[in-house]
Order: sequence, then C-alpha cells, then structure tokens
Amino acid sequence: MKEAKIRLHVDHPLGQGQSLPLAEAQAHYLFGVMRLAAGDAVLVFNGADGEWRAEVTEARKKAGVLTCVAQTAPQRMPPDLWLMFAPIKKARTDFIVEKAAEMGAARILPVQTEFTNAERIRQDRLQAHAVEAAEQCGGTFVPEVADLQQLPRLLSGWDPARRILWADESLAGAAETLAAGTPGPWAILIGPEGGFSEPERARLRALPFVTPVALGPRILRADTAAVAALTLWQAALGDWR
Repeated sequence: MKEAKIRLHVDHPLGQGQSLPLAEAQAHYLFGVMRLAAGDAVLVFNGADGEWRAEVTEARKKAGVLTCVAQTAPQRMPPDLWLMFAPIKKARTDFIVEKAAEMGAARILPVQTEFTNAERIRQDRLQAHAVEAAEQCGGTFVPEVADLQQLPRLLSGWDPARRILWADESLAGAAETLAAGTPGPWAILIGPEGGFSEPERARLRALPFVTPVALGPRILRADTAAVAALTLWQAALGDWR
C-alpha cells in the first residue's frame, strides 16, 4: 500500500473494513486537487476512534469511497481546557481558532464583551478552520467552536468547578503568573483589542473561580495573548508536562 501523505477528518465510525463515503468537497480535494486514485492511502480520523489508514476504493469526480485498513494511532483526547476570546479582525480570529486547535483546547468559545468589535461570527467557517488545524497537526480530536455568546450571560451560568485563567492586560509587568495551579477543568479568557471595561474587570475580580495572570512585561495583541496563555497553561497544568 502506498504511503499516506494526506489526513482527513470524517463524520463516520472508523474500524477495520469500514467504508467511508466521501462528501463532494472531500472528493474534489482528494481526486481533483491532490490527484489521488484508487489504491492510494489516506489517514482519517473522526474525533473518537483514533487515526486510521484508509485506501481509496472508489474515486469519482464528485464522490468516492475510502475503506479503513488499519489503525495507525489511538484516540488522544486533549486536556479539559476551554478557550474564551473576544473576536477581532477576521484573519486574526481565524489564527486564534487554528492555534487553539493545534495547542490542545477542548472547546473554543467566542465571547462578546463591551469593547468587542465584531457583533457576529461565522461559526461554521471557524469550525472548518478547527478541522483543518487538526488535520494538519496530527491531532485526533477537533474542538467544538461555539457560537458567539455574551460574556455576562456566560459568567452568570458558569460552573464554578471550572476555573478561569484571565489574561489581565492591566497586570503587564506584574508577578501574578500561574506559578502553581489547581488540577481540573479550566478555561482561558482573552479580551478584545480595547481590553476589558472597568465593570467587566470588577466582576471578574470578584469571582472566586477566576485567576488573573500577567503574560509578561508587555501588553500583547489578542491573538498573541491567546497563544501565550495556552502555552502557559499547557506547560503548568496540561499535557505538555
């Protein structure tokens, strides 16, 4: 069997001999763009059954079928970490979602704050970016990208068992970092380009499950802050240790 150079996320159960019908867009990508043919190999995953080596058994212009041959990696679940962030410009929002998927976020929640510029998002497009990131980075899990939610409403229904790591830009240069943390479910909160409003800061500081942290001596852009905070948490409490 030929070497598999392409990874593809599918919405079907995976197992020995399992047939995987392809959607039109997937068939176009494999056969029209990547020029695969019957007998070629593809790595597939569905977020639950690990990674499998599959063979192209039918290749048509707008359809096709893969057949699972052997499992190549077990299912690897990410740590119980969510990323909450205020959407910014389109390309930089895409970047945040892609990097969160690559760095092991289990769920991605765009939030509307007082200074958030974007009033709506394309949830389906951001979910597609998360899928592409998982395909590229070798992951076997795709985080859910939720629709945009109001931060006050989200906090009102928050489970206090899930602690929030709040990247507070007002602490730039301070020593309040995640030197030690409590194991268990966490979420990271990144603010908008204009920062959090004073009422938002006051509410966050009053919540017992919120841990404010500094991300170094300089104020970071929102997309940089998301990557820095994910790195900080993963190194201290996640699956990088």
